[in-house]
Amino acid sequence: MSNSSTFSQQAWQQNLALFEATLALPFNQTLADGSLPRDVFQHYMIQDAHYLVAFGRALAVAAAKADDAPGVVQFAAAAQEAVVAERELHHSFMQAYAVSAEQFARTPLSPTCHHYCHFLQSVAWSRSYPVALAALLPCFWIYAEVGVHLQARSVAHNPYQGWIDTYGGDEFHAHVRAVRATVDAVAAQADARTLAEMHAAYTDAARLEWMFWDSAYRLQTWPC
Repeated sequence: MSNSSTFSQQAWQQNLALFEATLALPFNQTLADGSLPRDVFQHYMIQDAHYLVAFGRALAVAAAKADDAPGVVQFAAAAQEAVVAERELHHSFMQAYAVSAEQFARTPLSPTCHHYCHFLQSVAWSRSYPVALAALLPCFWIYAEVGVHLQARSVAHNPYQGWIDTYGGDEFHAHVRAVRATVDAVAAQADARTLAEMHAAYTDAARLEWMFWDSAYRLQTWPC
């Protein structure tokens, strides 16, 4: 691997097998061919909506830790997007898939969603700004790349096409490129120990991305 490669390029290559395993998950395979069971997609939407609140909080903490004004603006705006705009998106899909407000309110976070939410918030609060950004990056980037893959494989008249297009579209990808650029700029100023911590945080979050889709497909709940 070239020493001139950026943090994000290195992280992607080091976790490529994990990304390929994510693409191969039954959830993503059946989302692409339109055969994903409706109740699985409902469960996924509920868990993802819960997750976005925690993701927004972690982004807000990262914004507060930013070492320059552009970083404050970028991640404060991303926090707002996660909590407001994407929750509105979820609301429209929940209406389309008949998930009532009561059903959402009474459905707790699954064990995996609970762990992922607490991981991001813990890292954001307790670790350095560079490490917090590295932990947040997989949610942006892996979603975008999964979206592209799903768009390429999606069947005609896929009932989930609207969802796929949201994350495979140009607007979301432009947002992801901006986040990657900031993470890479921060990493370029980091010492060796911080870079190692960034890579560990990225991998942990990428594993949790895999676990999130897997747990949604299995309709994961608490064992007792």
